[in-house]
Amino acid sequence: MPSSKSGSGNTSKRGFASMDQEKQREIASKGGKAAHAKGTAHEFSSEEAREAGRKGGEASHGGGRGSSSSSRGSSSKQHGKAGN
Repeated sequence: MPSSKSGSGNTSKRGFASMDQEKQREIASKGGKAAHAKGTAHEFSSEEAREAGRKGGEASHGGGRGSSSSSRGSSSKQHGKAGN
C-alpha cells in the first residue's frame, strides 16, 4: 500500500512548509507586494495600531493595569465581557 508520509518526520517533498525558509520568505514577499500594488492590502492607521496594541496588552497581561488583586477577584470590566 503506497503512502506519501511515514512516521519519521517530514518526508514530503511538496508544499510550502517543506521549502527552506529563504524560499518561503521570497514567495511571501511577492504576495505582500502584489496585494499592496493591487490596493487590497490592509494598512493600519495610527489609531487602529494603538487599539490593537492596547488589546494585545490586555490579553497578555490579564487586562488590568497595575492591579495587585488576587486571581479570585474580578472587575466590572470582566463582568461586562462575560456576557459577550
